[in-house]
Amino acid sequence: MTTDQAESFGSRSTLEVDGKHYVIFRLDALQRAGYDIDRLPYSLKILLENLLRHEDGVTVTRADIAALAGWDPEHPPDREIAFTPARTLLQDFTGVPAIVDLAAMRDAMAELGGDPTRINPLTPVELVIDHSIQVDVFGTPEAYERNVDLDYQRNAERYAFLRWGQGAFDNFRVVPPNGGIVHQINLEYLARVVFATDETPDAGQDGVPLAYPDTCVGTDSHTPMVNGLGVLAWGVGGIEAEAAMLGQPISMLIPEVIGVRLEGSLPEGTTATDLVLTITERLRQKGVVGKFVEFYGPGLATLALADRATIGNMSPEYGATCAIFPPDELTLQYLRFTGRSEARIALVETYMKTQGLFHHTDSPDPVYSDTLSLDLGTIEPSVAGPRRPQDRIPLSGIKEAFQAALPSLLPTAHAPAHSQKGAANAVSGAGAGKVGVWGEATNGCDDDQPVTEAAGGDIGHGSVVIAAITSCTNTSNPSVMLAAGLLAKKAVERGLARKPWVKTSLAPGSKVVTEYYHKAGLTPYLEQLGFYLAGYGCTTCIGNSGPLPPVIGEAIETRGLVACSVLSGNRNFEGRINSDVRANFLMSPPLVVAFALAGRVDWDPIHEPIDTGTDGAPVFLRDIWPTQGEITETLMAAVESDMFRKTYADIFTGDERWLTMATPTGSRFDWAPDSTYVRQPTYFEGMAKEVPKTTTDIQGARALAWLGDSVTTDHISPAGSIKLDSPAGQYLTAHGVQPGAFNSYGSRRGNHEVMVRGTFANGRIRNRLAPGTEGGVTTYFPDNTVLPIYDAAMRYKADGTPLMILAGKEYGSGSSRDWAAKGPALQGVRFVIAESYERIHRSNLVGMGILPLQYLPGEDAGTWGLTGHETFDVIGVKDAIDARFAHGREVSVRTMAPDSTAQVHRALIRIDTPQEVLYYLNGGILPFVLRQLLSGKQKPEAGAPAMPAVTMTRPVETRPQEAVTEASIESFPASDPPAY
Repeated sequence: MTTDQAESFGSRSTLEVDGKHYVIFRLDALQRAGYDIDRLPYSLKILLENLLRHEDGVTVTRADIAALAGWDPEHPPDREIAFTPARTLLQDFTGVPAIVDLAAMRDAMAELGGDPTRINPLTPVELVIDHSIQVDVFGTPEAYERNVDLDYQRNAERYAFLRWGQGAFDNFRVVPPNGGIVHQINLEYLARVVFATDETPDAGQDGVPLAYPDTCVGTDSHTPMVNGLGVLAWGVGGIEAEAAMLGQPISMLIPEVIGVRLEGSLPEGTTATDLVLTITERLRQKGVVGKFVEFYGPGLATLALADRATIGNMSPEYGATCAIFPPDELTLQYLRFTGRSEARIALVETYMKTQGLFHHTDSPDPVYSDTLSLDLGTIEPSVAGPRRPQDRIPLSGIKEAFQAALPSLLPTAHAPAHSQKGAANAVSGAGAGKVGVWGEATNGCDDDQPVTEAAGGDIGHGSVVIAAITSCTNTSNPSVMLAAGLLAKKAVERGLARKPWVKTSLAPGSKVVTEYYHKAGLTPYLEQLGFYLAGYGCTTCIGNSGPLPPVIGEAIETRGLVACSVLSGNRNFEGRINSDVRANFLMSPPLVVAFALAGRVDWDPIHEPIDTGTDGAPVFLRDIWPTQGEITETLMAAVESDMFRKTYADIFTGDERWLTMATPTGSRFDWAPDSTYVRQPTYFEGMAKEVPKTTTDIQGARALAWLGDSVTTDHISPAGSIKLDSPAGQYLTAHGVQPGAFNSYGSRRGNHEVMVRGTFANGRIRNRLAPGTEGGVTTYFPDNTVLPIYDAAMRYKADGTPLMILAGKEYGSGSSRDWAAKGPALQGVRFVIAESYERIHRSNLVGMGILPLQYLPGEDAGTWGLTGHETFDVIGVKDAIDARFAHGREVSVRTMAPDSTAQVHRALIRIDTPQEVLYYLNGGILPFVLRQLLSGKQKPEAGAPAMPAVTMTRPVETRPQEAVTEASIESFPASDPPAY
């Protein structure tokens, strides 16, 4: 997409591909202007083209382009730039609120006298429903159909809403349930590598189409998987995603780029999983949080595209924003292999080579902020666990590692098992107080589970009770998937079987996987070992492992066992996989099969046999491990390009359940008044049609919460299970929802009534306004009543009292969660005062119309002498905004204590860009865009002239005390992207 061009560098040009002409913005124009572009990392060249194409003198200036073109790896500029991605990628949990907001914008447009059909995404948006399928039924031929039936029963409201959106909005496409995992579909089908304007509403100039690099932001942290194709993409929070959907740029610091030089090739017997676990360990040690990682060197040529994608996928596990590989001949081969058109491949090749973005074996090495080297020949078989993906263990050492970790894994007496997400706490009876992973208590399929009563007595510490081939990380890689099938075949031929206490599942990220399993003749062997197809989607890795058979769960609980899971996924935090499982190990798909056969992790796979074969001889792992030659031969014979073309030909159509679902029609959504999943949000209530010319100061605000340092968005945002006695639980009960059907906050993100009640409700939050308490409570002033934060906020709203938050350092760190800003806005929070902010959360606050204020250096609530009982006036906001900070960013904060003692302090307004000024004036991004479109403009326009710059600070990798992390129940869905 382009805006009116300032064209400072004369970069607009044309490109011919097979007789067709395209407008492009040439990077070598900067070379002619004296900048050494050839030395830049590939990822920065992509950003540079983005700035050239969107230069308008306001959002993107000549100075922005010059700062990036002159990037110094030793001293990267602390400068924000405006990045405009080509498209947005959503998964269903994080995507539903975005589409809810668009639907609400249509209603507001109609109420203000405009045409509601003008509300559409302004860039392509693709949503893949993949985070809801759960492994309720396993080990039986009926597993897939029954799991899908249960999926539709649980999620009918959400799915009907998304199906309505699929037909109602332009530039919005939905992959229905059980099409695959979002990242694998992105890699195999959605990614363009190079866009042309037949993909967008923008027709270029004078009817000549525009060509530019495919870039993407996604509402899932593993979006960088497509970096393996050379597509610059990373995860963002919901508000940033909505901004991108609506044509708004995303502000970002010019990044540091870490180069990883690869040499050699993987040795026999190792897999891409072993490689990525090693890279995760190395980069965690290096420290790459918030940085770009880029791979280069002679080893690139030896890594298959799927191996590269595996590395990109786990970017969040080592903390990088992205982990990218420049396109080369292997990229072109993969595009052809996965059924892309020859026209697309020709465009990719010609464009990338013309722009100097194509990697050759003799390409000079770019310069980087820092580098490290990795000899692929040193990679050894590995696993990671028992708690974190960066804790790599050589396969030969898993037995000792588990035994060493066992004391720390033992359950505390009478302590409930922790889980990542879940149904409500049980109200009474057996298991009261236990938090379960979503759906664990709603199975209803226990009678036919392939587990005998005796199995419960056979298990002990270290027993593998879940073995799952799952997750986008590995299921997109045919070599490791075929290795699992070949190992299963050899195991069956030797007479081995799955241990009866192991819950086995196969959840591929694409239907192509089952196609090539069938063609290779490997499906019967996997099924004989219990690996029946359970569904196509992100299952075990996000906690959708479903319940364990009762006999197993009861044995674990009554005997206090440390049970284990093995999975081919990317996340293994304690409690994330299943509430009964305390130790989780990441490993390659063939190793998952091997450990299902062994039935335990306290096993030495190198020196101890798996079991005894039918011939009475011991069978070792080495006896059934497939050779690289066998894997390659099977891959060449079984995987065909036609499989990809056939699978993706109707990927947006869906099955009979989807097609026959009762679905609202029309351009505006018919909100169901009794729905507890999808509700019309209130962001536009009372909104005037006219664009505000100015703002007002804030008078008489009360503190809703006084929080300490390093408060994360997981403390603020609703996440995890919904407790019965919480405001959200009371709301659901009042609407006739039984506690066992509460589900998680994540599943109800489309209902603002649930989410606003869960804001600041985290059980580990400590509010200094309610001393001696822990959890989401506060003191309501002036009568000093301790209430849940939501209840207090509603009382203040009824009183007409604006609210504010007192905070310390790094306010809003952690994952980038949209409801950490949406929730406070709906509670009536008008401003926050903090010592410092996480950068994206600060931006999200502005995007929801909340004013971020910052103490002056050396000051805090203590130096101001605050008790939190004061009323607060913010004076000078109007004048500062009207002048666009020409006279500075400081405003006065006047506090009035209960004894009428008044003080006045100075604070800094942290509205950092001209575009953010417009967002704040309009009350947030959504009202800004709505008014722009209401006024007849085709797309939102950039705002006021440039303002005085704000000095930025670079992200620092920290681990705050008592942080709520993705290891805990308070943090679902933990596939939300880090905020860095």
